[in-house]
Amino acid sequence: MYYLTVEDWFSSAHQLREYKGKCENLHGHNWKVELEVMGEELGELGMLMDFGDLKRLLKEILEYLDHKFINELEPFDKLNPTSEAIARYIAEQVQARLDMGVAVNRVTVWESERCRATYRR
Repeated sequence: MYYLTVEDWFSSAHQLREYKGKCENLHGHNWKVELEVMGEELGELGMLMDFGDLKRLLKEILEYLDHKFINELEPFDKLNPTSEAIARYIAEQVQARLDMGVAVNRVTVWESERCRATYRR
């Protein structure tokens, strides 16, 4: 099995619904996102996937979230925009755009230097 990992960042605001604590208030984060994909077969060039293509794909998905109030975006207009939910959303969006033979292994989302959530498919 081969694994490729890329990182990117986005900034946005959210508030957790029905949460009792500071995070129920509107607040923002500079989110760090780590995406790992995997696959068993390499292409003709000896690569699972071009890193540039993977970075562009992740950036395209993060642009939807960047500098936005996440609670107003689908699916977070109904789904609580927790770090866990954001990690899963990113994983599902990436997977839908990947070629056959390449799969998302995990997405980790940091909301701060010391707090992160990982979704593994």
